[in-house]
Amino acid sequence: MVPGTVREAALALGAPHWKMIVRVSYRAARSGILTGVLLAVARISGETAPLLFTALSNQFFSTNLDKPIANVPVVIFQFAMSPYPEWQRLAWAGALIAAMAVLVLSLVSRFLIKDRSPR
Repeated sequence: MVPGTVREAALALGAPHWKMIVRVSYRAARSGILTGVLLAVARISGETAPLLFTALSNQFFSTNLDKPIANVPVVIFQFAMSPYPEWQRLAWAGALIAAMAVLVLSLVSRFLIKDRSPR
């Protein structure tokens, strides 16, 4: 996303290659990098429905990828469908935490992407 002329200009002024990357390229590509990270997290958080059917829901921590794995969407679903009011409250709390995590990430990314140039 950074034009080659911008990089060439920094190198022509005598900046070392590493400084050109850190001070010029990263700053110019910051919004694109953060947009990509935000889209990746949004995609990950949107993939909760397939987890309900494919993860098979182990209730315990497991590092074996051939066996069922515990995950938050399945636990929220199981707790929400349970007959116990305490578990249902925990399901609502888990859903709220997941939604708040997406909101906070969105706000942080907007703050970081915001143009800081004076107008």
